Amino acid sequence: MTINRYLRLIAGFFIMLSVALSQLHSPYWLFFTAFVGLNLFQSAFSNWCPMITILRKLGIEEG
Repeated sequence: MTINRYLRLIAGFFIMLSVALSQLHSPYWLFFTAFVGLNLFQSAFSNWCPMITILRKLGIEEG
């Protein structure tokens, strides 16, 4: 898989996990959902995403 597919996979997983945790544990988990969404939003304008930096350091191919 390429770095962009990993990024979508991780972001989708984090969003689904935090929504599930907000229903099962505490509604404060929705702040994590908002954090992920805002990070994706800012990366569209700045062309910088912390998760992509981490994935690059792990050696994931750009593709």
